Amino acid sequence: MPDLHFRTECRVPELLLLCESGMASPPKSRSAALDVAAHLAERLSESLVRERLVPRFVDSYVVEHGRYGLQVHAPLYRDLLALLQREALLASSARALDIVSKGGIAAENSKLKPMKRKDALSFRQKFLSALTRHQRWNAGDALEFQSDLVMYEEILARGAASQRKRKPFEVANHPFVDRCAFVLDSSFMEKARMAASRALSNVEALTAEITEVVMQNAPRQK
Repeated sequence: MPDLHFRTECRVPELLLLCESGMASPPKSRSAALDVAAHLAERLSESLVRERLVPRFVDSYVVEHGRYGLQVHAPLYRDLLALLQREALLASSARALDIVSKGGIAAENSKLKPMKRKDALSFRQKFLSALTRHQRWNAGDALEFQSDLVMYEEILARGAASQRKRKPFEVANHPFVDRCAFVLDSSFMEKARMAASRALSNVEALTAEITEVVMQNAPRQK
């Protein structure tokens, strides 16, 4: 049975994100980063919905494996899509923040520079604050998302050392895969994991494309 990576730990530093809206206006050098982070958060949120990656993932799984019962009850189906959409946003956020901090997908070919740790942490806070506003989360929802994001990042960081390009038939070793498979169809975990792995590829490809465009068009700090 795979480790499903569920956790609800909340970290004190993340509480600061919920207080930013009441703080004084940042200086101009930080204002640019705020605008870029907010723009990236909005673009990712809107694109995941517009491209219908999650509904297409579920619909294709249902048809491929004849699991039509997953769509019989409309309220349950809507709840399923909402849960999977949240996981897609987690995976997208983790990937985007990783790209930003490293200065691009392939740093040697990117016009972007890797961020200093302080700048990366600041960008992350701005990004999550903007995401909270865009999704209209309350404090509890925001903290739960941030806690799950930390879990995603820690798991991915541990696996980064042995990471290699996976083959088309391989299932990704990623929290998105196990969590989505369990939510989607726990009775057929391996089939659901393979489908979730394909969905993850689509989520990460879309994320990389949007992040590169947003960051390359961002005003350079002096």
